[in-house]
Amino acid sequence: MQALLKLSRGIDSFTRWTGKRLAWLILVAVVISAVNAIIRKMFDSSSNSWLELQWVLFSMVFLLCAPWTLLDNEHIRIDIFNSMMPKKARNIIDVIGHAFFLLPLTVVMMITGVPFFERSFHINEQSGNAGGLPQWPAKSLIMIAFAFLFVQGISELIKRIAVMRGLIPDPHESQVKAIEAEVEHLVQAIEQK
Repeated sequence: MQALLKLSRGIDSFTRWTGKRLAWLILVAVVISAVNAIIRKMFDSSSNSWLELQWVLFSMVFLLCAPWTLLDNEHIRIDIFNSMMPKKARNIIDVIGHAFFLLPLTVVMMITGVPFFERSFHINEQSGNAGGLPQWPAKSLIMIAFAFLFVQGISELIKRIAVMRGLIPDPHESQVKAIEAEVEHLVQAIEQK
């Protein structure tokens, strides 16, 4: 198990490093959007490629930072119900969710994403908009992002099993306590009404 935990730490380091760098693409997209808007208003000129570049940059952040979101335990779940469950039940739900839902979904998306990208690449698919960008780079994001998410899902599964075996402390314990305090505050506010 120690070798798997070492692998998990390596995956986590890569995910955090990648996520922190890719998050800066939001700023790039905002600057491109602002410059594009200024040029359109001042010079009555615009370019579909700049507009599409904003979409691609946002897609890159959304897709390629998803593993970082999973790493930091910020993914969507019903926190109110999750925080009311005992720790053991939450751990079991996480293991089942990762093993039977997240990982199979990522495999399906990688398998279907490869031919989706290959077809686009082989025909050098271009945008339907005049002056738009090639489509295949954006389509490659699907298989790449789900491969990264698969690897991070493996890391999360390893850590959750290690937590259940008592080999490591729960890396998200402080988050759970904060959520539990928030839920308790909400319940008190509802009861006072």
